[in-house]
Amino acid sequence: MKKILLLIFVISSVSCKSQINVNNVLNTVNNAVNGNLGNRLSNADITAALQEALNVGTKNASSQVSQVDGFYKNNLIRIPFPSDARDMKTTLERMGMKKQVAAFEKQLNRAAEDAAKKAAPIFLAAITSMTINDGLTILKGRDDEATQYLRKATTAQLVKEFRPIIAASMKKVNVTKYWNPLFSTYNKVPLVKKVNPNLDDFVTEKAIEGLFIMVAGEELKIRKDPQARITEILKKVFGGG
Repeated sequence: MKKILLLIFVISSVSCKSQINVNNVLNTVNNAVNGNLGNRLSNADITAALQEALNVGTKNASSQVSQVDGFYKNNLIRIPFPSDARDMKTTLERMGMKKQVAAFEKQLNRAAEDAAKKAAPIFLAAITSMTINDGLTILKGRDDEATQYLRKATTAQLVKEFRPIIAASMKKVNVTKYWNPLFSTYNKVPLVKKVNPNLDDFVTEKAIEGLFIMVAGEELKIRKDPQARITEILKKVFGGG
């Protein structure tokens, strides 16, 4: 059942006109797994359906986190003060700069929210190169196989393409305006270890991590409630209507 529900995950977040009957989907997926559909469905149909579902799902995840407060007010993915500057945060708050620290953290999240708008096309490139074997692996694999597929297929490209996007977003939301007074004040404190972490790298890593958390969250949600809405190609492959 877990393996069957994993295929249902890939049709998560898909908006369409009608709601599927869960039993019909389960029966259709069982038939696909057991090879009982004869010539009704081609590998091209199955692959196209998986690609479309993953595409729409990742677009929706990217859309959610790219909204104002998509990162900042989501405790699962909210970007904190840089981990290698925790002593700095504690010291500054003790010095009465708690508001400045909070404002800086908000701008880190604003940068991630702005950059997340560019994530969907990067996911799309990986999804369109998916093969039928990839689809069968998602179908028959672990509970988080779909998330792991995307992670493996897109992480390197996300890092490469996201870093300049993050850098531009950091500039757009003027993170340095909030950061420079903090680290310059802290570095003047006697006997402290001077800090100035690479904020672009830090936010890039956290933004990508947050995107995959959201994709995994969609997977978990569908496991608990395997109803979804379908497009025409998904209706053809998985049934419903």
